[in-house]
Order: sequence, then structure tokens, then C-alpha cells
Amino acid sequence: MDLPRHDLGLLLSLDVLLAERSVTRAARRLGISQPALSAQLARLRDLFDDPLLVRSGRGLVPTSRAEALRQPLNRLLDELQSLVAAELPFDPMAGPVTVRVVATDYIHAAVTGRLVTAFERRDGGPAPDTRVVMMAHDPQRSRQDLEEGRADLIIASEPLLPQGAIRSRLFDERFVAVQRRGHPRGTAPLDLDEFCRLPHVLVSPVGGALRGVTDEALAAVGRARRIAASVSSFLQLPPLLARTDLIAMAPERLAMACARDLDIFEPPVAVPGFTIHLAWHPRRDRDPKICWLRREIQALHL
Repeated sequence: MDLPRHDLGLLLSLDVLLAERSVTRAARRLGISQPALSAQLARLRDLFDDPLLVRSGRGLVPTSRAEALRQPLNRLLDELQSLVAAELPFDPMAGPVTVRVVATDYIHAAVTGRLVTAFERRDGGPAPDTRVVMMAHDPQRSRQDLEEGRADLIIASEPLLPQGAIRSRLFDERFVAVQRRGHPRGTAPLDLDEFCRLPHVLVSPVGGALRGVTDEALAAVGRARRIAASVSSFLQLPPLLARTDLIAMAPERLAMACARDLDIFEPPVAVPGFTIHLAWHPRRDRDPKICWLRREIQALHL
């Protein structure tokens, strides 16, 4: 194999083909036509003297030779990208900048939305022309999005961070008790008896759970609360609370963002909080764009 005689861009095409396992999707991601990518695949097969990807059902599957190539190819392309990125200056004022952030809807409300506002209201001079893409956190997909450059950062708590990602603490979050404005119980502090007696909404990000960290904290003091509903997102809390006399435990930053509609109380039992981190792929640790984006988020003083 005489690599100098071949287009090294073929290796990038191979990396994308192995990730997508579809000529159509890979061509779309590479920004080239499907016939052009098919021609590149033919050249790759000749280069490696192997089919590399073979049809199975409605898709393509890699051969054993292609599987053996994947990790070394990833490392090679990561090193090349880091080398180039380290040498290129990054000027957010030079033109449109698109940043892609993966997070849960609560984090997008508490963090990413504030980033958009900060860019729009930049004081002391012109703001960069930015487009902020808020991507949903999907445990099955987010790690791959970060690895393959479809996402720049993930903002999440420790259990949701991809293995191997570099992370930096962004802020510590705590839980507070919330109810709708005008709740019939009034605005007196919540004592433990009333907290356990009132019907609660529990937030279960994975969906379907009827027990959480608050219930563990109550069990430790020999008490239990009454769960009337379980929802999959913290952003479902405000509209549900507005229509009912339920109460809930919510992250303080989300509660403060909805303070016009919610009363906020100290919970009568100590409930462990959590830490939110920024995370990025190791190959982009010195990427000037990622470094700039991290500074912008840290500057929000969350």
C-alpha cells in the first residue's frame, strides 16, 4: 500500500462510512453526492483489498478487516484534527459560529438558554454571530455525537457523562420544594408532616419511576411521601403544578426561573443535590472553538 499516491481524504470517508453504515447517510454527513461516495468506497476496497462494508438486510455491516481498522483510524484522525485545530486561530467575530450543546431540557433551560441570551445582549461591543443548537441528551447517541463531532459539549450530571470525556465542574445544584402561586395551603414554611401528607409530583428522567432521592432521604428518617404523579422531565412540572394542588421537589435554578408562577420553600428534610459538569472529547481539549465556548459558559456565573 503506497499511501502518498492516494487521497488521504478517503480515510475520513471510511471513518464516516463505518460510523453511519449507510452510503446515503455518510454522503449527507460528508456533504457530497451518493455516487461520489460510492466511487470512494470502491477505491477504499481496492486500497485495502477488502470489501470493508457488505450488505446485510437493509443496511451495511463492516467486515472483520474494517472492524480492525476502526479504532486505529479514529486515533489517527483525532490526532490530525488536534494538530490542525491547535494551529488555527479562532475568532468568533470573523463570521457565523454554530455551537452544538447536548443536555437535558432542564439544563437547556437553566444554562444553554442563558448562553443564547448572553450572546444577544452582549454589552461593551458587538456580539459574535452565533447559532446555538440545543441537542437532546440521549444516552445511546450522545457519546457518539461527541466522538464524531456532531456535538461540541455535553452539559450534564456525572451519571450522564460519556466515559472517557474530559469534564469540568460548572455548578452545584440543590433541590427546593415548590407549589403553584395561590396554593390553598398558603405560604407558610413546610414542616415534615405536611410535606409527607401533601400529594407530590416526582420527576423520573428515565421515565416511570415512583421513587427518587427525596424518598431515600425520607426513608432515612423513617418517613414517606405521597406520590400522585410521575413525569419524565422537570419542565413538565410548572404546567402540571399550575393546574393542581400538587407540590414537587425541583432544582433551585429551574424553580427560580419559574418564580413568577411558583412559591419556593426549603424542604423539611435534607435531600442530596448534584453537580453539573461540562464535558468534551479529549481530541478537542485544545480546540480553540471549544476553549472559547467553555469560557463563554463559565462566564455566565451559574
